[in-house]
Amino acid sequence: MNRTWWKEAVIYQIYPRSFMDSNGDGIGDLQGIISRLDYLKYLGIDVIWMSPVYKSPNDDNGYDISDYQAIMDEFGTMEDFDELLSAAHERGIKIVMDLVVNHTSDEHRWFVESRRSTDNPYRDYYIWREGKDDQTPPNNWGSCFSGSAWQYDEATSMYYLHLFSKKQPDLNWDNPKVRQEVFDMMTWWCDKGIDGFRMDVISMISKVKELPDGEVKGLYGDYGPYAVNGPNVHRYLQEMNEKVLSKYDLMTVGETPEVTTELARQYAGEDTHELNMVFQFEHVGSNGKYAKWTDEKMPLTTLKKILTRWQTELYGKAWNSLFWDNHDQPRAVSRFGDDRPQYREASAKMLATCLHMMQGSPYVYQGEELGMTNYPFQSPSDFRDIESINAYKEWCESGIVSHEEFWPCLLWLSRDNARTPMQWDDSEHSGFTTGTPWITVNPNYKEINAKAETADPNSVFHYYKKLIALRKQTPIMVYGKYEPLFEDSEDWFIYTRTLDQEKLLVVCSFTDQETEFTIPEEFSGADVLISNMEPAGNQGTVTLRPYEAFVLWKK
Repeated sequence: MNRTWWKEAVIYQIYPRSFMDSNGDGIGDLQGIISRLDYLKYLGIDVIWMSPVYKSPNDDNGYDISDYQAIMDEFGTMEDFDELLSAAHERGIKIVMDLVVNHTSDEHRWFVESRRSTDNPYRDYYIWREGKDDQTPPNNWGSCFSGSAWQYDEATSMYYLHLFSKKQPDLNWDNPKVRQEVFDMMTWWCDKGIDGFRMDVISMISKVKELPDGEVKGLYGDYGPYAVNGPNVHRYLQEMNEKVLSKYDLMTVGETPEVTTELARQYAGEDTHELNMVFQFEHVGSNGKYAKWTDEKMPLTTLKKILTRWQTELYGKAWNSLFWDNHDQPRAVSRFGDDRPQYREASAKMLATCLHMMQGSPYVYQGEELGMTNYPFQSPSDFRDIESINAYKEWCESGIVSHEEFWPCLLWLSRDNARTPMQWDDSEHSGFTTGTPWITVNPNYKEINAKAETADPNSVFHYYKKLIALRKQTPIMVYGKYEPLFEDSEDWFIYTRTLDQEKLLVVCSFTDQETEFTIPEEFSGADVLISNMEPAGNQGTVTLRPYEAFVLWKK
């Protein structure tokens, strides 16, 4: 297995709008990030992945880009970006940009031109089709953000495809001019000195030419078989690698919905010349009561089965991305742990242990290292996320289901849970802004904040700091082989890691009940590498307390 810096790195995701506001307008910005770099250096992370900071009308909070080579006004200027890049590099921190090239904003100059006429030079930069004879869209596909995936445009009496918002038209990657435009833009950023790309829904850039109707799931047809992991996606990524990625020392990670382990070995194989790693979403996916929307927790046995498959089937062949949450997912401690006050800290540390001890590059989403929780939303007007707002309209306001039925699902899974401001201290608005925040701060910021936790050696923050430091000192955490134990247990997530003569036993309790656990004979008396509470012992039968976690190290 090749050893590389990005396999050994710990990546910290920043959602700039919610991280730190430097000018009091209630919106996080680049100068805000610069002001907190020493905090991240102290935590010990190696890489910052920033959600998009490009110019955007913000229909989807920056994932609708109108200019790839300019900075969003609310976030600052290109000079601010250059200062951030330099300041991060001075601290030994790399910067990974969010590359959003499945679609642009409808305000991007390419699309402004494309919609003018059918013979415009930019027409074929996007996917245009005639409607059906009955004046309905070209097919029955539904958008990720509710409604049809097609928008009628009166200027030319045709429809354009948007798998996300109607203000996010899909690019036509079958057009070589589009690909070259994207590669030129990427090269511009690489020459500026960035250290890599996280590629938004990159598995969706190739669609089948026929664009047939999909199987109806929920209210619309499923585009997945025809627009995800499409016919030319690997060829296009190999071309990207050849023309751009291979020329620089970069970290690349693809967001790849509906990816399988077999496909991941193509996208991110050791020798396939595409990407370094991919994000898979099986463990955070949900086939709920109402499409993706549910309030049901995934059984631990199911969660273990998914993560174990990714650990074992990629070993030595491709590299894993490890994450519990991100800007599109609810807070990890609320979803996978237990955010009740008596269990929040222990379960947050347990989840960190479980994830960081697996093979792959761990991602920490801002505030995860504090054990930040889901927000107690009170009404639909509290939401800012287009997906949540549209879902409520589509399911409730249309009368399909009642508010009482749907509301718990929205509370459980809304992306806005992750987007409330970073909790820096116990001052007004958690120290995030001196103005009015664009989205409300979680009311528990008085108890959960960076100032308090950096001062407390037993905090969730310091536990993450210790885990990150251990990873730099302990190659077995990075490169060891994974093997699951007690796979049928609904209480425990236990596995081993092996590298040469060394071995780790990772024990994580996912229950609020005490359980009896017998330490395997080969680990009897082994050193405790890390634990989230004073260990009950390292041999014989021990009583695991609620959400206890420890790692034994046999050298």
